[in-house]
Amino acid sequence: MSEPLLAGKTAVITGAAQGIGFAIAKRFIDEGARVVVGDIDGAHAAAAAAELGGAGVAVGVRCNVTESADVEALLAAAAEHFGPVQVMVNNAGITRDATMRKMTEEMFDAVIAVHLKGTWNGTRLAGAVMRENGGGTIVNMSSLSGKIGLAGQTNYSAAKAGIVGLSKAAAKELAHLGVRVNAIQPGLIRTAMTEAMPERIWAQKMAEIPMGRAGEVDEIAKVALFLASDLSSYMTGTVLEVTGGRFM
Repeated sequence: MSEPLLAGKTAVITGAAQGIGFAIAKRFIDEGARVVVGDIDGAHAAAAAAELGGAGVAVGVRCNVTESADVEALLAAAAEHFGPVQVMVNNAGITRDATMRKMTEEMFDAVIAVHLKGTWNGTRLAGAVMRENGGGTIVNMSSLSGKIGLAGQTNYSAAKAGIVGLSKAAAKELAHLGVRVNAIQPGLIRTAMTEAMPERIWAQKMAEIPMGRAGEVDEIAKVALFLASDLSSYMTGTVLEVTGGRFM
């Protein structure tokens, strides 16, 4: 029987107390990783870690990704519990949707800070650890919104497009140090947030998907596993769309 794809690896995942981040954490643990669950809500992070199997395989840490000191503490917790980070997934995110006419400066700044600055903090700080320890993999979560732009999401689309540029630039800086940086652009994925959409909006989005269905969180987790593991050993600076063919 082949060895698990992430056997013995230390993985840090932001925004991992629920949704896509939690699914990635579960998939990584199933493949032999030990995971640090970062979340803005410390109690929620701790509860998620317990659900994932407890102290032997997962710990929860409160982390505001917009604060570099918090991200440093998250990585320090990984080193303390399991060893230096070898896989980093920058997944934390928020939405503050509104048309430009109604969007406030605070709504714009908040989304840019969490997605773009948060991903920059995670990439640069995890990258610094990895370069001192022989390499690693970084997976950044973009979005289809960052490729096509969606009405009502000038903040979110800008942030998610920025993550693509950030990932490519970081990939060029870190490649010679054994650190790979790649990004994922999910499309419509079935989560509590997307299922709360008005029925007409959901139907409109579904009509745009050639495969005729929404994606499941584990379908993103499996792509994150691919990028985190040696299955993608000759890939860096790439962006993988996981969209069911929507807007290809």
